[in-house]
Amino acid sequence: MKRAKKLYILLGVLVAVCAITFGVSRYQTRQEEIKNSGEVILEVPTDSVESLSWDVGDRSFSFHKETTEGDTDSESIWIYDEDDVFPVDKTKINNLLSCFESLTAAFVIENPEDLGQYGLTDPSCTINFSDGETSYTVLLGDYSPMDSQRYVSIGDGNVYLVSEDPMEEFDVELSKMLDDDDIPYLEEEGTTTSIRFSGEINYEIAYEADSDNTYRADDVYFTEQNGRQVPLDSTRVSDYLHEVSFVFPDEYVTYKATDEDLAACGLDNPQLVIEADYNTEDEDGNTVSNSFTMSISRDPDELAKAQSSDAETTSEDEADTETEEITAYMRIGDSKIIYRLSGEDYETLMAAGYNDLRHTEVLPADFADIAQIDISLEGTDYTITSEGDAEERTYFYEDEELDIADFQSAMQTLTADSFTDEQPTEKEEIHLTLHLDLEGEPSAEIGLYRYDGSYCLAVVDGTPMCLVQRSYVVDLIEAVNAIVLS
Repeated sequence: MKRAKKLYILLGVLVAVCAITFGVSRYQTRQEEIKNSGEVILEVPTDSVESLSWDVGDRSFSFHKETTEGDTDSESIWIYDEDDVFPVDKTKINNLLSCFESLTAAFVIENPEDLGQYGLTDPSCTINFSDGETSYTVLLGDYSPMDSQRYVSIGDGNVYLVSEDPMEEFDVELSKMLDDDDIPYLEEEGTTTSIRFSGEINYEIAYEADSDNTYRADDVYFTEQNGRQVPLDSTRVSDYLHEVSFVFPDEYVTYKATDEDLAACGLDNPQLVIEADYNTEDEDGNTVSNSFTMSISRDPDELAKAQSSDAETTSEDEADTETEEITAYMRIGDSKIIYRLSGEDYETLMAAGYNDLRHTEVLPADFADIAQIDISLEGTDYTITSEGDAEERTYFYEDEELDIADFQSAMQTLTADSFTDEQPTEKEEIHLTLHLDLEGEPSAEIGLYRYDGSYCLAVVDGTPMCLVQRSYVVDLIEAVNAIVLS
């Protein structure tokens, strides 16, 4: 009896050991099914794909490729299945497909028992594409909780973890697939030869290097004012052209604009039309002349309301709010696409007037080019002379070498607070004649007149220019007194 009992005990232990051994074996087998990969699991050339569709969230997209015959050769274009008028950006389609040219797995899970635990029974995104011979279906599941890589199925029975997540490309809105109108790069000096504004702003800017109509070497943009060519601030013009070149609205109103659409957006009679002539080079290095047009307008109802309102913004907060509430639109050339502009972009592009782009400095030349300064102050005349050239110029007053730094700083600080064409009616505070070390030995004159308790009126070369802070003029007078009274 005892012997039989021992046999039963040993038999139980044996069964338990076998069960444990079998479980461990199954666990080890299961562990071996999840392993490192690094293999390319999908390799489909982008150019070979003829159709592409995907579902992501509540959005569905479907495109197919067609071949069109041109004058010299054929070209493949992509068509949006829901509307063949929609201008599809071929590059953006290719960007989507490029991730399948060499889709590499970081890990592979062979023979998965439950796709649901990877988010693949109800995938976040289902992608279908075909090269005409083979159709592919790619399912994008959840992220791995350990390494934040995406679970992917390509229909071969395995689950893969990929380090480069296709969802980053496929989680898009239809607007991102639009073939936007091209806007040329206009900012580079010498590229844009002329700019014409029409609408609420009417004048023309011309590019001219080495012009005789300025005292500054870096002035290259000019416009006509009161019958004469005057320089604009090259930096401000370049900055404006930069804004034109890089305005990229996030959304469009329509891609098949009708006359009614243009009227609804105010683009049948735009507030501002920007026309630019610019040069590019062809493959042989030859210069090619081009033209570009951009039209801008505010919502007609908003514009009418703004024009009829006499209310003025009194705080920066109110100004920000007003900008945010602006509804504005943009059109490139005769394109059928109407874009919605942000209030900030609208105000930036509308700041194209002469006063927006002209020099704000009262000093019309580079200080280093000033060879002699004649000053009239309180009925007394003074002369500051110099020796040397612009690289190493030394200034003198009555044969005494000067430290010109304070005077130079005061001159360069004289900037426009606001522009005006008012003639002076009050006393002239100080008058300066600047003799310039330039070809022809030109001279420039600056008169600063009393205006009120806060401002002085600056007159440059006999033409009223702007109001400047009176404190700046006081600093200049003090700098002169420090020289002549010392």
